[in-house]
Amino acid sequence: MIKRKIVLLGATGSIGTQALEVVRAHPNRFEMQVLTAATNAELLIQQALEFRPQAVVITDEGKYAEVKAALTGTSIEVLAGSAALEEVVQYDGVGLVISALVGSAGLRPTIAAIKAGKDIALANKETLVVGGQLVMELVSKHGVNLLPVDSEHSAIFQCLVGESNNPIERVYLTASGGPFRGKDRAYLASVSHEQALCHPNWVMGAKITIDSATLMNKGLEVIEAKWLFGLEARQIDVVVHPQSAVHSLVQFEDGSIKAQLGPADMRLPIQYALTYPNRVGNNFKRFNFADFPSLTFEQPDTDTFRNLALAYRALELGGNVPCILNAANEEVVAAFLKGGVGFLQMSDIIEETMATVGHIAKPSLDDYLRTDRESRAIAKALVIKNKTYII
Repeated sequence: MIKRKIVLLGATGSIGTQALEVVRAHPNRFEMQVLTAATNAELLIQQALEFRPQAVVITDEGKYAEVKAALTGTSIEVLAGSAALEEVVQYDGVGLVISALVGSAGLRPTIAAIKAGKDIALANKETLVVGGQLVMELVSKHGVNLLPVDSEHSAIFQCLVGESNNPIERVYLTASGGPFRGKDRAYLASVSHEQALCHPNWVMGAKITIDSATLMNKGLEVIEAKWLFGLEARQIDVVVHPQSAVHSLVQFEDGSIKAQLGPADMRLPIQYALTYPNRVGNNFKRFNFADFPSLTFEQPDTDTFRNLALAYRALELGGNVPCILNAANEEVVAAFLKGGVGFLQMSDIIEETMATVGHIAKPSLDDYLRTDRESRAIAKALVIKNKTYII
């Protein structure tokens, strides 16, 4: 068996570490060619010594000396800085790039990988939220596979296998509802980031966990689904499914629905992306219907959790507006995690940022990057302005 060589962008994060679990379990199938991390030098060093990649990248240049010293005496090349991410994805022999970076940082290296003809396993939904039209045009031009890793989009992808001639009527993205399902605005006015980080079903990184609590994660997934599957906003629904057993559903034009079920384990969609079109055995926990005597579905409360409605608005306006939404959200989540803004104020700041930054109908990559910078600056200023209103 010829091993598939992999570049893993974001090796030390939640998706990255779980991807390495999959690789570790199948040493005859995969070979890590590059591992990257933002700031977690200690874990990156441990991973490098175990998997012995050709190179590692630490994007925090202040950590370069630490990583370099630890890997001296090995054959592992050590690079630093965000520009290095765009370099390593183009290495000869790379068969797959796993984009598990957090936020809009994933856009440029993913574009570089696509231009180099590399297949992409995409866990970084912000790449499509920020620059979906540009990215999908490049995917088509260069003939690469773009394989979704998010559990919801992987579920839709799996439901569509063998259905290429059958038009989609609608897709349903399932949402757990997060830790505050059923709560009202009065309750949410004083919740802490510690409360928001207590997700009932999934173990994820801090940023995506907060996004789940605000329903912004589902909003970003709606935008991602539009680009991945060529859908209009009216074809994408969100349903709250607290059990997280059904990961998403596809309804076809005859009214029939396919659903993909499984345990709440991100290693399953990660493995499917790595081995597609094959399914490979594993020792993961199996789904047990006895654990779910009832499966329930309900409509999301977009009056209370306004981020989902803001995401739909951004999708309908198009152009650079989803980029504005994403940049503002990244800034307010970072502020919320530091106690710098309240839970409900996050939506207010995102909405005001969307209303302030100019709309560009057909943005270029430079337009996206300028929009990202401008939106972040405005959102940061609004965070400072709103500090006095935090309860």
